[in-house]
Formats: sequence, C-alpha cells, structure tokens
Amino acid sequence: MAPWMSSGLIYASGLAMTAGSITLLYIVTRTFNFAVASMATIGFIVVYTGVSLYGGLPYQYYPFVLIIGAITGVICYYGLNRPLLYRKAAETTLMMSTLGYDLILLSLIQMYSDYLTYTFKLFPRRVTMSVFDFELYGESAATFILPITAIACLTILHFFLTKTKFGIAMRATIENPTLAGASGINSDRVYLVSWIISGSMAALGGSFMAMAMTGTPVMGMVTIPLMFAGAILGGLGNIYGGILGGMVIGLTEYAGVYFLAKQFGPWILGYRMGIPLFIMAATLLVFPRGLSGIPLGKIIKNLFGQKRGASA
Repeated sequence: MAPWMSSGLIYASGLAMTAGSITLLYIVTRTFNFAVASMATIGFIVVYTGVSLYGGLPYQYYPFVLIIGAITGVICYYGLNRPLLYRKAAETTLMMSTLGYDLILLSLIQMYSDYLTYTFKLFPRRVTMSVFDFELYGESAATFILPITAIACLTILHFFLTKTKFGIAMRATIENPTLAGASGINSDRVYLVSWIISGSMAALGGSFMAMAMTGTPVMGMVTIPLMFAGAILGGLGNIYGGILGGMVIGLTEYAGVYFLAKQFGPWILGYRMGIPLFIMAATLLVFPRGLSGIPLGKIIKNLFGQKRGASA
C-alpha cells in the first residue's frame, strides 16, 4: 500500500469521527461545538500519557479516551450548554460559549503538558505516535485497526439510534423537539447523552489522527477547519453524511497533496489544507446540502432507466 494511502486512511478515520461529533451535536442542540478541537487533543494526550508511563500499545488506552472525552462533554453541557438552552440563547451565543470552553481546555492541556515534561521528562509537544504501533502484513497496524474501529463505532451508533428505545427518542427529539417533549420524552437526558457521545467521538477521533500526524497540544486547533469542513461537506442535517464528509476530506487531503507534489514539486505541501477546502467549496456549489443532499436514488433510477431504454 502506498504510504499516502496508509496515512490517509488513518487520518481520515479520525477526521470522520470528529466531523460526526460536530454534526451530531448540531442536529440535536443546534450548537456548533468549537471545543471539539481540544477534545480531540485530549484523546491524543490520554493515549500518549498511557503508552509513555505504563507502556503497551495505543489501542489499549482507547476505553480511557472514550471515558475522558465523555466527561469533557458532560462538563460542557452542564456548565454551559444546558443553562443557555434553557434561556433559549441564540445559536451564535451557544457557539461562542463552546469556543470559550475550548480555550479553557487548551490552557489545561498546555499546563498538563508542562507537568509531564517537568515531572516525568516527557515531551508531548511534538510526538510521533506511530512509533508505538506495530506492523501487520507489512503495514502499520493502525491502517487496518482504525478504519475498522471507525466503522464499528458508526455501526454501533446506527443500531443505538434505530433499534433502542432511547435512540428512537433521540431521533424524535432531533426531528421535532416540541412534539417529543409533549410526548413525554425527556429532552434534557437526550441532550446530555448527545454531549456524552459527541465528546467520546471527538476524543477518539483525535487519538486516531495522532497516529498519522505529529501530535502536539495544539493539534486540534490546527485541524479544526478540516473537522468542520468534513461536517459541512457531509451535510449538517445528517450524522452519517458528516462522517462520510470527514472521510472524504481526510483522504482527499493526503491523496491530493501527494499527486500534486509529484506534479509540481514539494512546495505544494505548504498548501495541503487548501486542497480539501477547495473540494468542499466546489461540492457545495453543486450540492448546497452537502453529500447527504445528493439524490443518489434518483440518479441510479435515471441511469438504469436510460440503460433499459437503450437496450430496448
């Protein structure tokens, strides 16, 4: 497998998780969660702390990543989002509150990084997490494990939303909060669970991304434009579209910069973030609702209809 494809799959898997996290919260609470940046960085910090102090593989610390990511989501909901929702705050206010929370988390991450350096002589400000991985079929194990894990998380989330009583209540709240409340659905609990799931997805996505890029305390701040690009490309009204958008953005970034660098030279590497953003803008010009707004059923029907007409 080409190196760009291996790294691209790992990176795209993480970006898909963070984009899905953004989309889920926006659908349920109409909140653009800018704290997803530091939540993703926390995922990397948790795994780095584990492997550095206790050894083992990065994958065995993912349950801790999920737990701590969920805790950051709960704190944000009870500390900021819930009071503002009850006051019927505007979407802009909700968004700015998560930006403030993100800056608080960023400060805590910086202080914790200094603590690791001065106490344990660790250097989390520039980490290559792939050195803690092992080879599988001649490739980095993360190339296989992380995409499979991302698909498994999506599958579990799908079954939760479609097959469980609480998941169906969440979908009802998403579609019509007023009617759901009148039907006896506890919207407060729905919002809380949404923040728990979203925080866990963001942190897990960040731990994935660190396996393909340099891990730093500002890793999330650097990649947050692409997280939102994935969510917007997929369509903010569809969580599966958000996850798909994150995967597309991640893969096109790596594939695009690889082929363009071969064609025009290594100077193009400095513009790598512009490639997926350009693709997002071009797609939205054609399909304003994002990938989830593409009428695949209609396209397939027309395509097969033309084929039948031609064969007749």
